[in-house]
Amino acid sequence: MTIFTCENDLDAMMTCLYDAWASGLGHRRIRLMIEPVLEPELFCDYHHIDADHDKAAKVIRSIQKKISSATWHMVYRCAMAPGSEKLDIIYRFLLYGFSYGNRAMQMFQEASVAAFFALDRRVKNEAHHYREFIRFSSFPGDVLVSHISPRSDVLTLTAPYFADRLPSEYWIIIDDTRHTAAVHPKDGDFYITQLDPEEFARLNVPGQEEDPYPELWKGFFRSVSMKARENYRCQRGFLPLWMRKHMTEFEP
Repeated sequence: MTIFTCENDLDAMMTCLYDAWASGLGHRRIRLMIEPVLEPELFCDYHHIDADHDKAAKVIRSIQKKISSATWHMVYRCAMAPGSEKLDIIYRFLLYGFSYGNRAMQMFQEASVAAFFALDRRVKNEAHHYREFIRFSSFPGDVLVSHISPRSDVLTLTAPYFADRLPSEYWIIIDDTRHTAAVHPKDGDFYITQLDPEEFARLNVPGQEEDPYPELWKGFFRSVSMKARENYRCQRGFLPLWMRKHMTEFEP
């Protein structure tokens, strides 16, 4: 078994798909994995693949042309999922996609297609949750700052939502897990940036003490709550505990 590995980067993942497909080793004799490889398997050859923008662009064009643009959006979302096996799931789906074209999107009876759709649904659901549950705090300079700790890399999936609804605000959404941030200048376009340790520490301090938003959120939460109809089990189903870390209404 030959295992192709790459960094958790979009260009690197698309390049890994390209090189694995072009290897000629046979689809059953190869596997794709995201680094780091924590427990190497016996009798397996590991090949690290570096990112190549031209190869990545070819894979993206092939998906859009031979399957559909909607399929590429799904591939992108799956690439944002956590875990080392996501790239192999994408690869197994593309075997059907490049063979059957857009018809592969209806082949739910195939395990590879079903796994691909399940992974896409997982990322979409998490992004949807964060669009609903992101809470901003006011920082000096009229800057709105929010922290999230997602399992999937949903920053690029949630930022456009707030850019559309808060176009005239200066806001920053910080991914504490990956130390990245979506920065939106007032009346401008948002961009994604990597935060160095100093920047992350500076943005990780509490906002202004006179910030009215936390108390407003807590007051709203208390006012709409009905003591007689509290159902913590149902609440955890809609809002998992691990998502509440940065939610104002659950802070003491």
